[in-house]
Amino acid sequence: MTREPFRIGVDLGGTKTEAIAMGPTGETLARRRAPTPAHDYAAVLATIGGLVLDLEREIGGRGSVGVGTPGVISPRTGLVKNSNTTGLNGRPLDKDLAALLERPVRLENDANCFALSEAVDGAGAGARSVFGVILGTGVGGGIVVDGKVLQGVNKVAGEWGHTPLPWMTPDEFPGRLCYCGHYGCVETFLAGPALAFDYGQRSGAEANGEEIAARAAAGEAAARHALEVYRDRLSRALAAIVNLLDPDVIVLGGGVSNIDFIYEGLRDLVEKQAFSDAIDTRILRNVHGDSGGVRGAAWLWGGPDRGT
Repeated sequence: MTREPFRIGVDLGGTKTEAIAMGPTGETLARRRAPTPAHDYAAVLATIGGLVLDLEREIGGRGSVGVGTPGVISPRTGLVKNSNTTGLNGRPLDKDLAALLERPVRLENDANCFALSEAVDGAGAGARSVFGVILGTGVGGGIVVDGKVLQGVNKVAGEWGHTPLPWMTPDEFPGRLCYCGHYGCVETFLAGPALAFDYGQRSGAEANGEEIAARAAAGEAAARHALEVYRDRLSRALAAIVNLLDPDVIVLGGGVSNIDFIYEGLRDLVEKQAFSDAIDTRILRNVHGDSGGVRGAAWLWGGPDRGT
């Protein structure tokens, strides 16, 4: 049976690639996953192509294709830049995929796809402006205004992870060296590995974010202190976003966003830091979880058909 129209979204991750087919109102029709052959560009193309064709064979039709990827297409060269899946850098990924699939392909940064997903039918649905936050292995962000991704002239809009942590304390300054070459980037303070590092410095023990949260809930002082410091730093970084963009909604995503503790009093802390007498900004947990990126990639071809 043919179901049309439908959109295909692909989330190209460092370890896995996920693809879904979505119906007109955002319903999931089919889903596929495969390991990402991150160090073999030709195999990456073949993996994406295979997932798309598998979905189309199952559904019985031909869909539009959007792809979320680490990095962006440089407006100057037409090649991927800033990808931590380094085998993509310097490659014309969008053009190669379009040739392979014999149709136009829309490609966007994965954090922008997350923000778009949450703006269309997630935590930020109905808001005019949404800032999507990724707090995971790295720190990323995306900006959506009136349902459209704001890319910027250099296609780096939303890259708050590579701005300095605001209002550093003397013991924080100058911060650790970031892979981008600068010291004190937000990413070096708010990525999941940064939380684990800070906890290890205080406790002498190793733990990931989920484990730190469990230890804090069980009353461990070092774990609670690490999360309190993390939440304070997050509030400062988000206050800078409020000062610069003043979005209606900030949606938190990524693995660290699953820690309940960081939401406790977070908005009040942001309000104290922001350049305003009060803020009406909503700071929310994401709705779509790990599916945000792949759904956002599908929505690159337009929002849902709400009917009449």
